[in-house]
Amino acid sequence: MRVVSLVPSLTEAVAVTLPGVLAAATDWCTHPAGLDVPRIGGTKNPDVPAIVALRPDLVVANEEENRPADLAALRAAGIEVLVTEVRRLPQALSELDRVLRACGATWRPRWLDEAEAAWTGLAVPRRRSRALVPIWRRPWMVLGRATFAGDLLARLGVENVYAGHAERYPRIPLDDLRAARADLVVLPDEPYRFTADDGPEAFDIPAALVSGRHLTWYGPSLGEAAGVLGAALRAAHR
Repeated sequence: MRVVSLVPSLTEAVAVTLPGVLAAATDWCTHPAGLDVPRIGGTKNPDVPAIVALRPDLVVANEEENRPADLAALRAAGIEVLVTEVRRLPQALSELDRVLRACGATWRPRWLDEAEAAWTGLAVPRRRSRALVPIWRRPWMVLGRATFAGDLLARLGVENVYAGHAERYPRIPLDDLRAARADLVVLPDEPYRFTADDGPEAFDIPAALVSGRHLTWYGPSLGEAAGVLGAALRAAHR
């Protein structure tokens, strides 16, 4: 079985579970550390001819991270493409199981069971926070409706102020963000790399700097994500 992954989360999941199956991955596939496979461009601009030349049995993709035109071109070349959709944690777990079985796994990996157990056994904090969750600046963009990251935060007691917005990743002027009556701003380090010196200064409310991989990736990182994110959120309230 030869698999090309166009999604960092799926790359990590396949590489950890089925070593040797990955034929290539994107430039953004940084985990697991030391992954040594050919790179075929970004998630939004993969080198389709290079992928075709690799003659994979399967390409794994995501409806949000990858462009329909690229997936259509791969299918037109006769390559099977599996596209995931992940908006909530239960969906992520089921999609991971589907992808791994399509890649040749005949078992459910332990890390997937551990990730499910970690989130299923989570005690929701009594104190709930209303939070802004920017993912970009210049222009400012935030989490809106029906996002995987928003669902994880909700399970940790954080209500996304823009969860009811018509768009999933709306652009919101900074003045409107400041007027949103949030009591916390959650700043991940990807896709925009928010840091202690770049982001918090725009707001006069506590800021939680969090790992973007733990907030937005669905894969082996899910097993520790609840603990890592929970610690960052608690620290912001101290």
